[in-house]
Amino acid sequence: MALRALRLESLLDSPQAYGSTYGECLEWTSRRWRQVAREWNYFLAERAVRGVGIASGGPNDRYPGTRWLYGMYVTPKERGTGVAEVLVDAVQEWARQQGSTSLYLHVAAPMQRARAFYEREGFRATGDVVAMERDPSILLTTMVKSLA
Repeated sequence: MALRALRLESLLDSPQAYGSTYGECLEWTSRRWRQVAREWNYFLAERAVRGVGIASGGPNDRYPGTRWLYGMYVTPKERGTGVAEVLVDAVQEWARQQGSTSLYLHVAAPMQRARAFYEREGFRATGDVVAMERDPSILLTTMVKSLA
């Protein structure tokens, strides 16, 4: 249920950053959340047994041999404390273990703080910009980091 709480919090805090909405995820049953926790590749950061951040990694069909970082969120009180770096490191390590050579992500145009963080972490814009599926008015910049 920590995943559920953080995911819903993230969708309220920064709705323009994610491909799903608070309303959609709020309707998920407990069974659906347990399924997501089992089947999706989420990493959970905790402090004093309380969830403070999440990130996920997944396959990248567009670029074989690479992976995606997505669903990244750190609760506001923990921003700037190193939690985000730990989450990115966890997804990078997972991607390396999968044999990936690069890690990609999308960052929404309104999320300038997130983009600056990713740049500090070594991600670079690829030049690709795509419209978000659920809201084509939100543009997503594709970024990549070499894992070599």
